Amino acid sequence: MSDRPNVLKRRALRIEQDPNHPLFMFSLTGEDLLAVADMSRISRDDAGKVIGYQRSEVRKHVQDIIDYLNSSSVVFPNSIILALSSRAKFVKSRGPEVDDGCSASGTIEIPLPNDGDPKPAWIVDGQQRTLALCKSDRRKFPVPVNAFIADEVSLQRDQFLRVNNTRPLPRGLITELLPEVSTNLPARMAARRIPAAICDWLNLEPRSPFHRLIRRASMRSEEASHAVISDTSIVKTLEESITSPSGCLYPYRNVATGETDFDAICELLVTYWSAVRKTFPTAWGKPPEKSRLMHGAGIRAIGRLMDKIMPSIKARGKKGIELAEKELQLIAHHCRWTSGNWEAMNGLSWNEIQNVPRHIQMLSWVLIHAYLQAKGLT
Repeated sequence: MSDRPNVLKRRALRIEQDPNHPLFMFSLTGEDLLAVADMSRISRDDAGKVIGYQRSEVRKHVQDIIDYLNSSSVVFPNSIILALSSRAKFVKSRGPEVDDGCSASGTIEIPLPNDGDPKPAWIVDGQQRTLALCKSDRRKFPVPVNAFIADEVSLQRDQFLRVNNTRPLPRGLITELLPEVSTNLPARMAARRIPAAICDWLNLEPRSPFHRLIRRASMRSEEASHAVISDTSIVKTLEESITSPSGCLYPYRNVATGETDFDAICELLVTYWSAVRKTFPTAWGKPPEKSRLMHGAGIRAIGRLMDKIMPSIKARGKKGIELAEKELQLIAHHCRWTSGNWEAMNGLSWNEIQNVPRHIQMLSWVLIHAYLQAKGLT
C-alpha cells in the first residue's frame, strides 16, 4: 500500500469493463466527497467552449434529502457516480483472484488536493445528494460510490447524458451538451446532435442574425439579459427541417452515409434569417413578451415558412438575402408580431399566441397559406 501523504484511501472493488476506464465501487462520506469532488456546472470559457456539464442546484430537492438524512433512521442506497482523474490509483489486495477474474478487491487511493489545486474527481450523477450530505448533520454518513477513471471531459459528458437519459433534465442543458459528445448516443439524442451543433454555431457566429440572441444554459447572467430566443425552439425548427423530406435543409443531410453539409446549411440559415430580420426590424431582437417573432411559436412558424421559400432561392449572401426578403414581404402585412390582432386566427391578439402545438400549427398555417396564396399556388 502506498505511503503517499495527503491521500484518501478506501477499500474498493475493481470491475473490469473497459481496461482504459476501469470501474470501482467503494464508499465515501459527505466530507470525503466535498474534499475530492467538484460539482462542475455548465458554462463557457472566453473562447465560447463549453466547460462543465451539470444542472444547477435544485434547492427544494436538496432540502428534502437533508430532512431525510437528519431523520432518526436513514437508508441511502443510491450511489454517487464519479469520474476520477488518472491520478487516483488502485492497489490490489494480495490473494487469489475471485469471480473468474471479473473483479478484484483492493484499495483505491485518491490524492487530496492542496488549496487552489483542481480536485481529482467530478460528480457525474448525484450532485443534489452530495450537496445534501454536505449540508446535513450526517457529514460522516457513508454512501455507495461508483467511479470510473476518465480524464477526458467528453467521456464524462457522455456518461452524464446517458445516466440522465430517462430523467427530466432541462432541455437547454441537453441541447448545449449534445454537440460536445462524440460517442454514440441513444437514437432520440443522436437525432438532435446536428441541430444542436448548428444552434451553437448560430449563437456564436458574429455574422449570424442570431448572434448572442439564443438563451443557453451556460450563459452568465449579464449575457442572458440580451438573449431572447429559446435554444429549444431553434433546435426543434432545425430538426424538423433536416429530418422532413419537405424541409429545405433535408437535401444537405446524406441519410445513407450520415454526412451533413454544415457549411451549406449555415449559409442558407444566415441568408433566410437575415432576411427575416430585415423584413421585421421592429420585432427582431426583442424579448418574447414584446415580440412574438422571438417567441417559440413565432420561431417555429417562420421556420416552417423557410421550408417553402428557400428551395427556390439558390443565391447566398447579399443577393440571397434580397431575394428571400422579397418573398417574405408577400406575407409581412398579415403579421402581428408586436401589436394588433391576427385576423386569420379569429382575431387572436398578438400577445395571446402561446408556445403550444395548437398555436404553432395555426400560426404556421396562416403564414404558409398567405404565402402560397400570394404566389398563386392555392
